[in-house]
Amino acid sequence: MRKVERPPDGIDLQRVARSCRYVGSPYHRISIAGRIQSAYRPDATICPTELINNRGCVEAWLRQAVEAGHAGRWGSQYPRYVWHRDQDRETIYEAREGPRDSGEYHGYPLQPTQTVQGLP
Repeated sequence: MRKVERPPDGIDLQRVARSCRYVGSPYHRISIAGRIQSAYRPDATICPTELINNRGCVEAWLRQAVEAGHAGRWGSQYPRYVWHRDQDRETIYEAREGPRDSGEYHGYPLQPTQTVQGLP
């Protein structure tokens, strides 16, 4: 179950947010030419094409969501999952940390039926 959780004691959300990085993943991408990337996983949702080359926007969403505490499954320094609800209020993006406590994330849209408990 996806659930927003409080960070461990002593975690400074602003510091964590500043150090998070969006690194992306070929599992959720279609190339600019519209072809599926060779690393694409059939069970992975595809990132919207307008976000593929907008790393700054996606990283800003990641950092804003962490600072707001929209995260869960915390490790010693970083959350395993971070969630951002888009302005359309219908699309929720999930960022998943790569190597544990690396602060490096890739993201993807959730299916409309997937929810996050505690996400405003």
